[in-house]
Amino acid sequence: MNLFTDLLSSNSSQWDHGANGPRIKQRRGVEIKSAREVEIMRKASQIVATVLKEIDSLVKPGMTTGDLDDFAERRIKEMNAQPSFKGYQGFPSSICASINNEVVHGIPSKKRVINSGDLLKVDTGAFFQGYHGDSCITICVGDEVSPQAKKLSRVAQEALMAGLAQVKPQNTLLDIAGAIEDKVNQSGFSVVEDYTGHGVGRNLHEEPSVFNFRTNDLPNVTLRAGMTLAIEPIVNLGKKDCLTLNDGWTVVTKDGKLSAQWEHTILVTDDGCEILTDRESF
Repeated sequence: MNLFTDLLSSNSSQWDHGANGPRIKQRRGVEIKSAREVEIMRKASQIVATVLKEIDSLVKPGMTTGDLDDFAERRIKEMNAQPSFKGYQGFPSSICASINNEVVHGIPSKKRVINSGDLLKVDTGAFFQGYHGDSCITICVGDEVSPQAKKLSRVAQEALMAGLAQVKPQNTLLDIAGAIEDKVNQSGFSVVEDYTGHGVGRNLHEEPSVFNFRTNDLPNVTLRAGMTLAIEPIVNLGKKDCLTLNDGWTVVTKDGKLSAQWEHTILVTDDGCEILTDRESF
């Protein structure tokens, strides 16, 4: 969850509402998780990965985003967790379901039918024994997805993996951001700058802001083993500019062009990173 990353906090005093949307205020420092906490986060993250893997196999034209939301909530609860997103600062659902030019925070609805050719972003989180996992996938729905849409999704996923390749102790957030930005720019697409990744753990959104572009406006934190982060590049086919619809949640591209997003919750290890929401590990 990205600017759920920056928009939804159980403690609103931690957030600074600026011109480009709220940013995490760097107040308490970045938490280092204990071995016990990491093990719980593995389980929370595996619940998220399981639900997203099942949704990826389940989704088909004619379903609604409300159907997917019902499925995700039921499955999260069946695995003895609670949906991280539902009720968080008033968000009404267990997933964000954003289609085509919807960038983030799309609200699921029984009236929103998923069509063949759609680019569907599904973002969800699970709260298990006091800790959160958080992840997002982009799904190319049906047989009518354009080559351009498929490329956009692929580049966003490759940008995520390029960022993860920079995760190791003594590297910094700028190392992650630069790798993501370079991958996206090489493809001719745009990195969305209004929304960032985040620390994750006891709170869905913790310090630091994990940015996807080079900037001097956010603290360039040095990575340490035991940090847990949600890294989530958002990539637009056209320009980076976004706007929020009247529902107060759904963010769309200003030029009406497609957007894609991929996200993993990861652990910084002694020699790299562990992808806690890895869908291929089970």
